[in-house]
Amino acid sequence: MLSSTVDITTPTGVANAYLSRPDEEPRPGVLFIMDAYGLRPAIEDLVDRIAADGYIVLAPNMFYRAGRSPVGPLPDLSDPEKRVSFFQSLRPLFAQLNPDAVASDGAAYLDFLAAAGAPGPVAITGYCMGARVGWKIATTYPDRVAALAGFHGGGLATDAPESPHRSAGQLKAECYFGFADQDQSMTAAQIAAFERALEEAGVSYRSEVYQGAPHGYTMSDTPAYREDAGERHFRELKALLERTMGSQAAVRG
Repeated sequence: MLSSTVDITTPTGVANAYLSRPDEEPRPGVLFIMDAYGLRPAIEDLVDRIAADGYIVLAPNMFYRAGRSPVGPLPDLSDPEKRVSFFQSLRPLFAQLNPDAVASDGAAYLDFLAAAGAPGPVAITGYCMGARVGWKIATTYPDRVAALAGFHGGGLATDAPESPHRSAGQLKAECYFGFADQDQSMTAAQIAAFERALEEAGVSYRSEVYQGAPHGYTMSDTPAYREDAGERHFRELKALLERTMGSQAAVRG
């Protein structure tokens, strides 16, 4: 595997990112949208594993406006007080990811993948907040995104006028969503509303709830990690990528 830290010029600054690929040959591109805990070794491990199947995978630091490593070391997330305090410290970072910022950043990331040798439409896979960010990019640039996956994503169907599900008609990507069981950020009622929006828009999709898997189940450096759910996520993502981008992929050497 070839991996490196790269810098991406955006309309508002320079985003650092982790890039991984099997070789220097042209390959299908995957834009990996991190969770709220930032770029770190656990994210790099996920990116490397996806890249090993024959893809150029780019994971930007979505919080680059606040610095190259604005999140810092994770506290003991099993401690309720430390968890609450930690999430309060993240609120200013979330606030920077307004729709206009996500759209402009997304164009820069897609352009970078194209320049790196990822021809044609790319796939996006997003985790936690990354599912919403990935949705925004996919609906803003529908002709540039062939597949969209979201894992333990929250807030995809709310009462807000700008709720993601209201823009389902803008999607052209095939979608897969693996929701967490008993996730207060994406309840059963919200999932049902989300699925109705996808169906009414005629989106090709699969949506599943991972029973017994808490919010954050893919992240190996958190208490929410569940190995069985994490492996299931890899299987489903691999299948989605093969269906939508397999014709672009070169045989692994």
